[in-house]
Amino acid sequence: MPDFAIEDGCRGIVCGVDEAGRGPLAGPVVAAAVVIDRDCFAAELHDTLDDSKVLSREVREACFAALRRCARIGIGAASVKEIDRINILRASLLAMSRAVAALAIRPDIALVDGNMMPPELPCRAKTVIGGDGLSFSIAAASVVAKVTRDRIMRALAERHPGYAWDTNVGYSTRAHFAAIAAHGVTVHHRRSFAPVRLAEAGELDNLELDV
Repeated sequence: MPDFAIEDGCRGIVCGVDEAGRGPLAGPVVAAAVVIDRDCFAAELHDTLDDSKVLSREVREACFAALRRCARIGIGAASVKEIDRINILRASLLAMSRAVAALAIRPDIALVDGNMMPPELPCRAKTVIGGDGLSFSIAAASVVAKVTRDRIMRALAERHPGYAWDTNVGYSTRAHFAAIAAHGVTVHHRRSFAPVRLAEAGELDNLELDV
């Protein structure tokens, strides 16, 4: 479980930074920057907040609601067009930079999940491999980014109902590939991703699916 040990080793205002949505075939990549007010950090968060990938949707939503009451939050994103133009890694880092810039408070240091530094941050930064399972600030950013992105994809599902984005949130499932083959590629699909091109061409036999 994460804790505040890494934060305790930092001086000044600390924000955690993480992203959600590198792997999906459709939709933006979304990042969050979170500065936690430890004076009002709820017991429920202390007991449940973790890497978003290990939490259920219900727990993520509850953590997100609690974080809105005890944290400053900045959201950044990179669009599908940006992903296709500069690649998903650079787009993810760009989204992280935008999230930090969107904070209403300027942090003294950003704790960034992973081993890559986002460009042009307005503060010092430290990368933390596996940070969403170590630091409460990064775990908070992980949850906020995931919940925000999932909500975006569920909203898009209402405009594009054939792709099951309300359940797969853009990831590669059999239903998603079947929908691409049947209905084609939308403006929200990442054309730089080989599975999108293969699915559109009907060449699905050798794809590994996230099922």
